[in-house]
Amino acid sequence: MKRNTISVMLAAAVAVSAFAGCGKKETDDERTPGGSAADAVQQTTEGTEAPGNGISGNTPSSGEGSVYYLNFKPEQNDAWQKLAERYTDQTGVEVVVITAADGTYEQTLKSEIAKTDAPTLFQVNGPVGLRNWEKYCMDLSDSALYSHLTSEDYALKNDAGEVAGIAYAIETYGIIYNKKILNDYCTLDDAVISAPEEIRSFETLKAVADDIQERKEELNDTFGYELKGAFTSAGMDGSSDWRFKTHLANLPIYYEYRDRGISSTDAIEGTYLNHYKQIWDLYITDATCEPGLLSGKTGDEAESEFGMEEAVFYQNGTWEYGNLTNPDNGYLVTAEDMSMMPVYIGVEGEENQGLCTGSENYWCVNSQASAGDQQATLDFLNWVITSDEGRDAMANSMGFTTPFDTFGEEYTADNVFIRADAAYTAEGRTPVTWNFSTIPSETWKNGVGSALLEYAQGTGSWDNVVSAFVDGWAEEYAASHR
Repeated sequence: MKRNTISVMLAAAVAVSAFAGCGKKETDDERTPGGSAADAVQQTTEGTEAPGNGISGNTPSSGEGSVYYLNFKPEQNDAWQKLAERYTDQTGVEVVVITAADGTYEQTLKSEIAKTDAPTLFQVNGPVGLRNWEKYCMDLSDSALYSHLTSEDYALKNDAGEVAGIAYAIETYGIIYNKKILNDYCTLDDAVISAPEEIRSFETLKAVADDIQERKEELNDTFGYELKGAFTSAGMDGSSDWRFKTHLANLPIYYEYRDRGISSTDAIEGTYLNHYKQIWDLYITDATCEPGLLSGKTGDEAESEFGMEEAVFYQNGTWEYGNLTNPDNGYLVTAEDMSMMPVYIGVEGEENQGLCTGSENYWCVNSQASAGDQQATLDFLNWVITSDEGRDAMANSMGFTTPFDTFGEEYTADNVFIRADAAYTAEGRTPVTWNFSTIPSETWKNGVGSALLEYAQGTGSWDNVVSAFVDGWAEEYAASHR
């Protein structure tokens, strides 16, 4: 889910151009979103036809079609490029993977889908996304991919009951925390808690964060840290604001849906917006920077603050594990230092709450593509979830928890955040479902994000956030259902 900013330099554009001579029938402009290499990461893979790969349950493509995957996840771009190249080496089938630039997936898809050589494989984020792209979504009911799903819950169906999309990654988010720093804090005189596990409510989380914020210099002097705040910066730059206008906003939506016994609505009531306010207040006050600086703070900065042990708490998800443990980043934090706790907002009974777990990652095969390209795409997806190379890449290189029965223990991601989620579930805690896929539009998210930022900067009131949340929801829902 992480949307790291990918900067495509001139060298990348040259590399793209170099691939134009490798038997492609289209020009670079036809394959590059918006006609610019700066808008996407592109790699074309081709090779000579190889003997069968010997993997049972895998049907190599006939070679009559090709695959063009418009990838949603920048952090998995390199892994997809390598996997596509491997598949081409084995089958001779051309696979192109283009990764949309940060925050531009919808507009990139709109641009690419209208072209002659449109994506054969793309992604929607749930029911709202499906409504926008349903006419381009092939029915996958008879596909091998669908037959390997472990639960119908991971099939995205249209009103006709057709399988229009299939989830490929089950992800989890919460508050990532540094166990080492928290354990050291617990040894201080008059520490609020004696062990990190005692944080099981917003009240306790706030008390601990307040105390760390006040005593950060004491922690630094005693243990040699360079803490700047309890929480990383809640940046409202486009690379970071999705954590709060979407993922954090999921909490009040989830609890309202739970109370009302619904799974979507045309009018959110905002019952839990005071709880949303108090967690947002905590994020922006017990932090590494002043609230007035949040407009320019990025997702990379927040990641670095946590990685360099400048903050104890960091709202993000399982997808961050690879970045935080990548030795090339030079971070001080180690896998053993980290775990994840639920996002507590002060709701009664939240001590029994688990992490936020779900998916907004649904593969869709382009129903407008040629029959050959459709079959090539289905064959490629089947190979991804059945071959050793594909499963290893999905589980280990990409760090996905997958919903397919082909992934056994040997293809389970070694990720401390996934282990934390499993432990909470085993303990009997109730996972928080991902309801933000029912948010009526991106315009709604942007309205809430703008209101959150203005409130943080002191240029707007919380009433404006409430209005963006409640009134904006009704307006955007009505506009999208005309």
